[in-house]
Amino acid sequence: MKKLILAALIIAGLTCSAQKATEKETVVVIKTSMGTIKAKLYNDTPLHRDNFLKLVNEGWYNGSPFHRVINQFMIQGGQNADGRLDPGYTVPAEFKDNHFHKKGALAAARQGDQVNPKKASSGSQFYIVQGKVYDDKALDMLEGRMGKVFSAKERQAYKTVGGTPFLDGEYTVYGEVTEGLEVVDKIAAVKTGRMDVPVEPVTIISVTIEK
Repeated sequence: MKKLILAALIIAGLTCSAQKATEKETVVVIKTSMGTIKAKLYNDTPLHRDNFLKLVNEGWYNGSPFHRVINQFMIQGGQNADGRLDPGYTVPAEFKDNHFHKKGALAAARQGDQVNPKKASSGSQFYIVQGKVYDDKALDMLEGRMGKVFSAKERQAYKTVGGTPFLDGEYTVYGEVTEGLEVVDKIAAVKTGRMDVPVEPVTIISVTIEK
């Protein structure tokens, strides 16, 4: 009888895991002054997903700027339209080996290791990776510097669409762009001034949840 109960629990657990793996991912629509970007939020980073959706529902991002833009690197936003940098809390890191900094990755900004050794994420600030394409030689050098081995999937992505592989394991990736990579490129190409702030403001008009 005990064996039957144990088997039933194992089957139930596997079924639950399978359901979570196939659960529909939430898509958010980021309407900017330079075009629209759609991104899906990963279910296996629930703290970041739920926090982002909470802020979307509160209208936190509406009217806020992309306040840091670096071509061939990333575009960063997330401060409130009224100037607040974040909501006053952090989100625990949720590093997943299957989520990495390929082009279009949606990830959380954070304070540096000196004051943030657990690599907790900002409560609101995020960035979208643009990056660049790497060859095998460059990836081999990064492996030695980072003390890690890129998977075949990571290498393929970094050698084709590109990204920022040196950020892997340092910042939580919790989603990816599904539509609008050309808008990311357009924003990344704008002229910037001091502290990488766009000379002409690039605004997040609204962020909504796709129904």
